[in-house]
Amino acid sequence: MPKSRIRKKAEFTPPPAKQATAIKLTNRSWVAPVMLALFAIGLAWIVVFYVTDGSLPLESLRNWNIVVGFGFIAGGFAVSTQWK
Repeated sequence: MPKSRIRKKAEFTPPPAKQATAIKLTNRSWVAPVMLALFAIGLAWIVVFYVTDGSLPLESLRNWNIVVGFGFIAGGFAVSTQWK
């Protein structure tokens, strides 16, 4: 029976080095203050609602005031995605 041929392995060649890409930095100094302001407004809205037994900030919304407060907080989280 004939012997099988032994294949030679190719030499390892490392992949070419990636060149650094220039990162375009934009001025996003507005993000942090807006984010913190939305968090604070949302928290204050909910706290005022509970402290005043629902008569403030908007009595006509009743328990929907909580949703408005959490909406401001969610807006703060949405703005935080722009922070770099």
